[in-house]
Amino acid sequence: MRFDASQSMRMGQQMKLAPQMIQSMEILQMSQAELQERIDSELESNATLEIAESAEAELTRSRDDERFVNLAERGPMEVGEQGAAADFERLSTFEESNPEAAANSFDEPERYRESEWEDRRREGSISEDGRDAKMDAMANTADRSKPVSDQLMEQWHLVEIDPRLRELGEVIVGYIEDDGYLRTSLETILDRIPVAGPAAITPRPTKEEMERALGAVQLLLEPAGIGARDSRECLLLQIDARGDDPQGSQSGTGAGDRAWGLARRVVTDHLDDLANNRLPKIAKTLGADIDELKSALGLLRTLSLAPGRRLNEELEPGIVPDAFVEYDAERDRYIAYLNDQRLPNLRVNQEYAKLVKDRAAPKPTRDFLRTSIGNANFLIDAIEQRKRTVLRVVEAVVDAQRDFFDYGPQALKPLPMTKVAEQLGIHVATVSRAVSEKYLQTPRGVVSLRKFFSGGTTSSESGEEMAWDAVKAALREIIDGEDKTNPLSDDELADELKKRGLDIARRTVAKYRGQLNVPTGRLRKVH
Repeated sequence: MRFDASQSMRMGQQMKLAPQMIQSMEILQMSQAELQERIDSELESNATLEIAESAEAELTRSRDDERFVNLAERGPMEVGEQGAAADFERLSTFEESNPEAAANSFDEPERYRESEWEDRRREGSISEDGRDAKMDAMANTADRSKPVSDQLMEQWHLVEIDPRLRELGEVIVGYIEDDGYLRTSLETILDRIPVAGPAAITPRPTKEEMERALGAVQLLLEPAGIGARDSRECLLLQIDARGDDPQGSQSGTGAGDRAWGLARRVVTDHLDDLANNRLPKIAKTLGADIDELKSALGLLRTLSLAPGRRLNEELEPGIVPDAFVEYDAERDRYIAYLNDQRLPNLRVNQEYAKLVKDRAAPKPTRDFLRTSIGNANFLIDAIEQRKRTVLRVVEAVVDAQRDFFDYGPQALKPLPMTKVAEQLGIHVATVSRAVSEKYLQTPRGVVSLRKFFSGGTTSSESGEEMAWDAVKAALREIIDGEDKTNPLSDDELADELKKRGLDIARRTVAKYRGQLNVPTGRLRKVH
């Protein structure tokens, strides 16, 4: 057998996605926030792309002369090179007939800037001393939070402590994780300290010194609970820190002190029983009644199992709906429209479009601008295509799920994406991308668009199909209405669903209960 290498040619056909198609699919799948970031990035990197001013902004005011033109009378910008050429022709015609106005099209006159300053002063955004209220507000905006490790290290550097413990504490703080826990053992930390070099600590620290340094870290750093090695130690550190606080102990009363003491004993000896809701057993062992125990548990609920996250408590970004669904009483139907006011209107800069056609400009410059303009047009086309596709999918969903908007989640019907794809004449993957990370503002609140697409089952009572989310809604209603002193088991929940015409197996009930973050009946019991 002999191996050799050779060259040969062959012809074949292969399907590949063009870059423009890939970009279009990416933009279709983006959420509102991601699309806004993408547009901002393109505006920074592509000089030929710009934000088109609204008609109100383009309607500049005329003062003593006619140096300003009403651009709002121009028709809408066409997309693509033909649109750019048409805009360029309109601009050229205007410049020929209005040379003085054209000279001021891109440079505001000093007189207008001064009058705008006066207008802003009268509106209150500019104070009498010349300070800009908007700029002051931006300057006073809080900066983004630093990483937890950096904040803890800054705290530790301000602590007045023995230099030896300070040095060991810096090593320990470096191993504290973002939630505030120290999950690396002190033995491991000690082994990782270099024996030579600039990071070496001499003399070599002992295990007892590391324990004292950790105790100092837990005592001196805030919030309480930082440096804990497990949840029990985390809660105990917080109890010790709040037990002496008059506000944390119900104004320093004896009842408050007893409640904190009882909470400490629960965490120390009965944390597993607490996790399994064995309150009568805990009360009997501790010699307390249920009401006293509940008071202690109320104090425990004010503590945190992740104290490090309090250092970076930032508000979650709000959900921006991609479309609105409203009821039209006159026509007895629901109508949908896009929420595209947050997205800027993009267009190609006409000065660059003019320069592309200027033969006097260097060819490399014109080639670069031609490529940039093409990329800008592709982006504008992709955004417009996204709007059309999302709106068509939303309208199809509104028509198919009319009962949801009328009666609520329990009226959801099974709606496979293939059905919508066939109805709209597009690929099912396009529907999947169109509903990804999209939300609707409906009369029943903000709802994920993907929520409307699911399989389902048939109700034996009515014979109608019900989506799995409708089954979950029915399960949630049953659990919310149960007797909390004697909660229903999964078998009993299945029986209750069967009474409503939903023949669901017990294991399916357990699965949906878990998806709803509802604990078992034993843990739901209220003593």
